[in-house]
Amino acid sequence: MPAAFKAQSLAARRTWRAFTLPQPRGGHAFTAKQREPKAFTVKQREPSAFTLRPQPHGRCAFTFTKPRGQNAFTWRERISAFTLPPLRERNRAFTLLELLVVTGIIALLMALLAPAFTTLKSAGDVTSAAYTIKGALDQARTYAMANNTYTWVGFFEEDASQPSTSPATGGTGRLVLSIVGSKDGTMIYTAPLTSLVTLAPANLVQVGKVAKIDNIHLKSWAAGSGGQSGTFDTRPGFSSTAAQIGDATPPSPSLRFQYPLSGTAQYTFTKIIQFSPRGEGVIDNSNYTFTPVSEIGLQPAHGSTPATANVCAIQFTGIGGSVKIYRQ
Repeated sequence: MPAAFKAQSLAARRTWRAFTLPQPRGGHAFTAKQREPKAFTVKQREPSAFTLRPQPHGRCAFTFTKPRGQNAFTWRERISAFTLPPLRERNRAFTLLELLVVTGIIALLMALLAPAFTTLKSAGDVTSAAYTIKGALDQARTYAMANNTYTWVGFFEEDASQPSTSPATGGTGRLVLSIVGSKDGTMIYTAPLTSLVTLAPANLVQVGKVAKIDNIHLKSWAAGSGGQSGTFDTRPGFSSTAAQIGDATPPSPSLRFQYPLSGTAQYTFTKIIQFSPRGEGVIDNSNYTFTPVSEIGLQPAHGSTPATANVCAIQFTGIGGSVKIYRQ
């Protein structure tokens, strides 16, 4: 026999021997496939059932040792060693009932949170409107003192349910502000106002742009108690409705001007605050008198419908013209 063939046969026998298991007593011999280490389950590979036996040329092989007091492996155990585990089941999806329950919870939460969001928006609208009006009053007073002239701030409320028209349609929900000044520095008319006076456009100059504030309504509030806490209810009281701008005040407006100053008037302002070159502020009406405090009442509106929460009052002093905002 050739030497190469003998070497190959010897190597094959050694390899076969490395995977040979002793035949259990009283049982049949394992097949070649069962002699492979993968043919046994994890439990059958326990150290008590298998040992390592040195082989020639530094090799080792698994040798089966029958546990004491136990019978040889049954045929069912042999078959289970080659059984594949069941495939993992697919993840279960949501049922229709679960989806309906979640949708109902979301709808309930939205219904509960909607009023809160509406209140926050109303508060934001009133705050923005209050500071816009405060800015307009400060601008008119500063212009009058800087240019040694008279200025007038006009208030007009139009219907917010429709776009602005020309001429404008009076209503609720959108406030329009306009500031004009005297060109020659005079008051143009003679006080007191005993009859309706129109400021001629030729004698006026437009100061700044017209401002429009949505979701706001002019409101005539009852006078404050005059406390010292600085809240809406304890704000300083005004002397009469002649010193108030709201939906029903002043009672007898006697001054007006138009916007634009040239051409056909889109807005005619009759609720007017006047500032003198000394910075004095007064509401123009038939009872033309200075008062310590004058007031502009504001109320939030949803479109053309007034709301009841988050009301506001803006007060300015007659002598110094300083402006302060009171929130409820």
